[in-house]
Amino acid sequence: MAQSNTEVCDACGVTAEMGYVILDGDDVAEVSIFSENKSHAIAEFNEYLQLAKAVNKNVLHDLDEKAELYLNPLTVKLKFECSAEKLIFELRSRSLTKTK
Repeated sequence: MAQSNTEVCDACGVTAEMGYVILDGDDVAEVSIFSENKSHAIAEFNEYLQLAKAVNKNVLHDLDEKAELYLNPLTVKLKFECSAEKLIFELRSRSLTKTK
């Protein structure tokens, strides 16, 4: 019988197996930007894009800067090459949302 070897995270007290956190095919992150001003929204997205490219320089996004921005929030999808990269981006991007 195989033993389950789970450990409690010292930072948050959560126990989980990584297979439950990193799902196969879960490689798209969504960023929502609240701004009435198009140039401000794009500038803020570029901070997220720079962070995403630090994780994987081949990250893809669906923002068309030439299109009119009618939505508030502006939601942009970022596609990574694997689920782990998405997870790393989401964890790192928390520092951007805390400073806003």
